Amino acid sequence: MKTDLQIAQENTMDNIEKIARKAKIDPDYLEVYGKNKAKIDLKIMDKIADNRNGKLILVTAINPTKAGEGKSTTTIGLVDGLAQINKMVIGCLREPSLGPVFGLKGGATGGGYAQVVPMEEINLHFTGDMHAITAANNLISAVLDNHIYQGNELNIDPTKVVWKRCLDMNDRTLRSITIAQDKKTNGVERKDGFIITVATEIMAIMCLSKDLQDFEKRVSQAVVAYTYDDQPVTVGDLQVEGAVTLVMKEALKPNLVQTLEKTPVFIHGGPFANIAHGCNSLIATRMALKLSDYVVTEAGFGADLGAEKFFDIKCRYGELKPNAVVIVATARALKLHGGVPADQLKEENVPAILEGIKNLEKHIESIKQYRVPYIVAINKFSADTQAEVNAILQWCKENGHRVVLSDAWASGGAGAVDLAQEVVRMCEEDSKFEPLYDLDLSLEEKIETIVRKIYGGRSVIFSDRAKAQLEEFKQAGWDKLPVCMAKTPNSLTDDAKIVGRPTGFDIHVQELRISAGAGFVVVLTGNIMTMPGLPKDPAALHMGINEKGISYGIF
Repeated sequence: MKTDLQIAQENTMDNIEKIARKAKIDPDYLEVYGKNKAKIDLKIMDKIADNRNGKLILVTAINPTKAGEGKSTTTIGLVDGLAQINKMVIGCLREPSLGPVFGLKGGATGGGYAQVVPMEEINLHFTGDMHAITAANNLISAVLDNHIYQGNELNIDPTKVVWKRCLDMNDRTLRSITIAQDKKTNGVERKDGFIITVATEIMAIMCLSKDLQDFEKRVSQAVVAYTYDDQPVTVGDLQVEGAVTLVMKEALKPNLVQTLEKTPVFIHGGPFANIAHGCNSLIATRMALKLSDYVVTEAGFGADLGAEKFFDIKCRYGELKPNAVVIVATARALKLHGGVPADQLKEENVPAILEGIKNLEKHIESIKQYRVPYIVAINKFSADTQAEVNAILQWCKENGHRVVLSDAWASGGAGAVDLAQEVVRMCEEDSKFEPLYDLDLSLEEKIETIVRKIYGGRSVIFSDRAKAQLEEFKQAGWDKLPVCMAKTPNSLTDDAKIVGRPTGFDIHVQELRISAGAGFVVVLTGNIMTMPGLPKDPAALHMGINEKGISYGIF
């Protein structure tokens, strides 16, 4: 089997104008970036505002292995599968972050014969959205520190600055730093730190904004620091929201690309799902719903993270009504949850699958609470045996769960036709979607609801700091916001080493962080890093470009 990169490089892409026509995008709204990618002018929304919305399909998964379970591959395969049965469809995916690309996980453009292209460009600089977000975030930091240096009219306490600088790279050395050292003319010395770009509030705001004006309003509400008497200071107080919006003007436009099979895909926005809300932009999703009959999107990691945030944050703010959910499961992940060591996952082990399937069972139960039709998609890997696949199929059928085998990695859209047909049937059923919790609940009640109903936990243990913050946030009026749980993706618990479907466990909340602009409270559990580090053998060590100008090593 060829590598993903080889398959992508051998593919002949259609000119992006042709893809735009397929997506019913008027050429007047197409802003071309070379031959194979483009941005879409937001003014198109005025023209298509009265169009009927298409059907919205979410692709989620069980708790994954470190390599992921092919959620993007299944999403892209389903997009192509729907196109193969002559459905008007647009995919909506997140933009890859350079951190994972050069680190451990690799790119985020699918795999095998279910990919979006141009794969190399999407995984690297693409159309510059990540750089714009980084610049916008750091512009706020620069203006903030300059304000303190130039007289500090807002009475900001330098020890209570909560806005971090950012970089779209995994670099653990920047987690905690000291700025403005040595000379007074360098500014006011204080402790600071960096987070990865995809974990910034600017990223979250971009992905939850409805338009440019909504973005500027949300940015103005973002809290950057507190005064000496503990009053919040916002971007609006610094009067820099206009400049930030100017920096982000182009980045707010969705990016149009194509699959290997020439199906239109929007790739826009890329918050992580473990430390952010894990969904592509609301702008891209709403645009796709007005342009097509079916929209397939994904939410990061397992259903305990990405799907929960998709339903309780994105759908709530976007007034979206999902019509169907695809839960991706793999034999290798089920074996991991059944107790098989990571280095033995390619070996056949049906008993381990039947033990690990309890993890799938919990995610199914979680999805059912949102009252949306669902199906289990077994994403087939080359090492899977027929006995293993049969065991999963039989368990699903015996327990009344719709299930289908997806072979999009090896066969592209043809390998996902069965899945596409089932999804079409589900979309004709009545979705009775509703969020998991009411916003009028207290922050504690919202957190406890997610822990009990989605993770299957017993209770929540709040640190002393978190307890104090719960009261502070209530006094500030932030207690009526949704919560964004920051948790390990590898387990239903806050301990990455605990696999399967544990019971009787507690979730430990270390601290809360307000994202007033994005419109949610971030709840940090366990040991969550907002600036990842590189592994001992980072992917970057195996990448390059040869004398013919051909890239290698990008998976």
